[in-house]
Amino acid sequence: GAAVAAESSTGTWTTVWTDGLTSLDRYKGRCYDIEPVAGEENQYIAYVAYPLDLFEEGSVTNLFTSIVGNVFGFKALRALRLEDLRIP
Repeated sequence: GAAVAAESSTGTWTTVWTDGLTSLDRYKGRCYDIEPVAGEENQYIAYVAYPLDLFEEGSVTNLFTSIVGNVFGFKALRALRLEDLRIP
C-alpha cells in the first residue's frame, strides 16, 4: 500500500536532481488502510489518500495521470485495479 501511494505521488526508484532541494512530505500520497479480499489469497484492497495540493486545480487529466498513470507500470505489483475514486 505505501509503495503504491509513493509511486503514484512523489516516489520514484530513480534519483532525480530535486532530491536535494526540499522535503516533499506535504505532497506524498498515504496508504491509510489495507484489507484482505475475502476468499482471495494474496489479494488486498489498499486505501490511499492524496493531498489536494498535489493536483492542478480543475484538471481531471492531471488528476488521473497522477493517480493511475505511473503506478500501473510499477513492476513490484503483479496486478492492480482502481476500484473507486472519491473527489472532494
